[in-house]
Amino acid sequence: MTNAFPVADPDGRTEVPAGLRTEYAFVLPRGYVDEEGVIHRSGVMRLATAKDEIIPQRDPRVRENESYLTVLLLSRVITRLGSVRAITPGVIESMFASDLAFLQDLYRRINQDGTSELAVTCPSCRAEITVDLAGERLGGS
Repeated sequence: MTNAFPVADPDGRTEVPAGLRTEYAFVLPRGYVDEEGVIHRSGVMRLATAKDEIIPQRDPRVRENESYLTVLLLSRVITRLGSVRAITPGVIESMFASDLAFLQDLYRRINQDGTSELAVTCPSCRAEITVDLAGERLGGS
């Protein structure tokens, strides 16, 4: 999905930046299994704000264990995960380690690198291709 925010230029006009992407769909490698045994694999992560990174730092669980920061950050920026109603720290805590690692990497890529895509070389034909680590189809948003 592409969400565009209006930007006011110096003379007061408002423009929408072309191609500003703030949400990234993803597919988890294994999937979150809820209390009823339903597997949820597809979701959406939005770009983090400064507030998303600052607020969890005040949480006592982060003070006790710095690794918990990841749990709180992901619970703030994942806006959808299958039919799960609320993405809470408990949901993130219950994920398989491989899914947590996937989400950590996606978070880093979209918030630091600005993309979920990676250029790779095919080991068979040596062709250079772009893959979307979020699991989306190329060309989609």
